[in-house]
Amino acid sequence: MPMSAKQSLDTLTLVQRYWRAMIHPGAFCIDATAGRGHDTETLCRLVGREGKVLAFDIQPEAVQATRERLAKARLSAWVIEASHTEMADYAAPESVDAIVFNLGYLPRADHRIATRAETTLPAIDSGLALLKPGGMMTLCVYHGGDSGFDERDAVLAHVAALDAKRFTVLVSSFSNRPNYPPIAVLIIKEPRV
Repeated sequence: MPMSAKQSLDTLTLVQRYWRAMIHPGAFCIDATAGRGHDTETLCRLVGREGKVLAFDIQPEAVQATRERLAKARLSAWVIEASHTEMADYAAPESVDAIVFNLGYLPRADHRIATRAETTLPAIDSGLALLKPGGMMTLCVYHGGDSGFDERDAVLAHVAALDAKRFTVLVSSFSNRPNYPPIAVLIIKEPRV
């Protein structure tokens, strides 16, 4: 889809292009980091009434904001106050079409509460087991300033080491933008041959 002259490509816009290309009505998606509900709302719109969306966040403020956003938009998702490390308690292996992560902290909230490599890496692995063959995971890796360098480095090393026969990994960064722009990661679980 072409962009207007007023739009500029950013990390979230980039991953949303993947979502729009690969998520269909009736799909089952997980927002691993609900935040303020923007991605959850987008996923709900993409899967339609026939689909299913689960959204996770450890912060009550995020859960409440997501529920309010969905109610205002007249959309429905199961919004769970829990860590993304608990996704496997709510979905069967190879049952999920797409999983999305925004790594970092909740906008307009306490920056000391942020995703960390020690929970993010197991959540990525758990999510990859939940994906159907042909399913997709995206990560927007927010880093820099007061959070994220350690997590960024750990996540990028982790996804680079995934078995190339089972997963295709694409990492996109904006090399000429200032202030540590977020990094987009796309992981496709390869269909069985």
